[in-house]
Amino acid sequence: MLTRYIQAAMRHASFRWLAEDQVWFGEIPELSGVWATAETEEGCRAELQDVLEEWIALGIRLGHSIPRLDNVEVVVEAVG
Repeated sequence: MLTRYIQAAMRHASFRWLAEDQVWFGEIPELSGVWATAETEEGCRAELQDVLEEWIALGIRLGHSIPRLDNVEVVVEAVG
C-alpha cells in the first residue's frame, strides 16, 4: 500500500529550475508541505521522495488523514 501510494504521489510531482537560487525545486502540489530542492533534477527527485516518505510517516503518527491520490489511499487501522 505505501509503495503504491508513493509511486502515485511521485507521478504528481513537478520540478522546475530556480535560476536565481541555482537549484531545482520539486513539489507535490496536492500534498501541503511536500517539497524539496537540490543541485540536480535527479537529486531533487530523490530528496522529494524522502520528504514524502517522512511526511507520510509523520501524518500516520499524528493521526492525520492522508489524501487519496489516483485511487490509492493510506489506511491505518488501530491495533489493540
